[in-house]
Formats: sequence, C-alpha cells, structure tokens
Amino acid sequence: MSFIKTTEQDSNYNHLEKMSITEVLTNINNEDKTVAFAIEKGIPQIAALTSAIVLQLKEGGRLFYIGAGTSGRLGILDASECPPTFGVSPDLVHGLIAGGDTAIRDAVEFAEDATEQGWKDLKKHGITNKDVVVGIAASGTTPYVIATLEKCNQENIVTGCITCNKNSPLALVSKFPIEVVVGPEFVTGSSRMKAGTAQKMVLNMLSTTTMVQLGKVKGNKMIDMQLSNNKLVERGVRMLMLELDIDLKTASTLLKKHGSVRNAILKFNL
Repeated sequence: MSFIKTTEQDSNYNHLEKMSITEVLTNINNEDKTVAFAIEKGIPQIAALTSAIVLQLKEGGRLFYIGAGTSGRLGILDASECPPTFGVSPDLVHGLIAGGDTAIRDAVEFAEDATEQGWKDLKKHGITNKDVVVGIAASGTTPYVIATLEKCNQENIVTGCITCNKNSPLALVSKFPIEVVVGPEFVTGSSRMKAGTAQKMVLNMLSTTTMVQLGKVKGNKMIDMQLSNNKLVERGVRMLMLELDIDLKTASTLLKKHGSVRNAILKFNL
C-alpha cells in the first residue's frame, strides 16, 4: 500500500503574511470545519478500538496513550481528565510522552527518535497483556511510538493508534488503527492545528464512550465525578435535584452526607 504524508503537503493557502487578521482567522476556521467530517468517516475504526478498550478494561486492564510532542501532550490531557470527570483511579488511564515529564512543557531534542524508550516507559508502569496501548502520531511515522507498538504486539498487548495519514507505518503496526485524514494544514506541516484538533476529538470519543460503557455515566450525568471544587459541588447538587426531583436544600444535604452523586442516589432509593 502506498503512503502519502498528507499532513506535510503544501497548504491550500499562500502568502499568509499578506492576509488581514480577519482573513487568517476565517481561513483557519474554514479548515477546522472539515475536521469533524474527516472523523465521521473514521467512526467504524474508532468503534473497533473502543470496543477493544472496553473489553480489556472490564477484565482489569488499563489504557495507555503514548506519543511525542503535541500528540503526547494530548494523550496526557485526556488521561488526566478521566479521574476528576468519571471518578476512576489515576491508574486506569495513563498518558506517556517521549522525553518524559519535561517534554510536557518543553521540547526535548530527538526524544521522538528513541526507539527503545517507549517500552521502557511502559515497563515502569508494569505493563501486561491485559492492557491496551494507543499510539498517537499525526504523521504516523514517529519512531518512539512505532517501535513501542511493535514491542507491544510481540508481547500480545492490544494496540491501537490515532494518526492523520492513510496507510502510515504506525497504522500498519496497530491492531486497531484510527486514520483521520484531515489533509494539508493551513500553515504547511503545522500538525498541531487540524491534526491536533482531530486527535483531541477522537480522544474525547474514546475515553467518554469507554466510561459510558463502564457505567460511569447515568442518563447523561457524570455521577462519579470528583467533587473537588465549588463549581463541581454545585453541579452535583443540580444533578440530584433533577434525578431525584428534590429541592436544593435536600440535595445539598444528601451530597454532603454521602460524598458523591452516585452514593446519594443509591442511598435515597433504598
């Protein structure tokens, strides 16, 4: 199969420096509008990987995202939001980035080219064949990610990927590839733009659908969210008012007494 790196193709626009601010913004927005439609074409692939993740997590496995640069940061972002949003253990979803924690804020030279480091990073977390490893790379050519998934395959670990090129090396080594082809970027090669947006949207879909399937949502409410600030406490109170058809005072008392929306609902219904 042929591999064309569309994420590196020349932009559909030229002479950006001659555009007005409004023209730049409008053209970026026009490009961004195409992202959701590109993702729509990939829903069967997204569903296949999500099904595999749900199966493994129900059997006691964990989910690992692994990437470099923007892709790695997006995986860390999605993983870090799972505990407060869905009340799961921080150990359930992990985000790993080439270059380690330093690379979350600052670029680490040649970190993405380290072909053995990804597996070492996973071993620090006691990776097993119960887990799922999802490689994230807009180009689909990042050595750190590809080599890690190859090793995971050898160890009979479920692998998937999110990439924005068709038939990339990363997709070819993934058991459950997701290929969202968004085309050339507004600024040629700047895959933090449309490709980054696509990756973030797919990550939202993967983690949210997985948590719904694991019973972490009731109706349309995240009943296991952590009540870690006043805004979330207020949201929890509103959830109870709607779910149980009770007044503000009763809902506030229930939530304070039982410590979570889920527990408050269970105790109220006893």
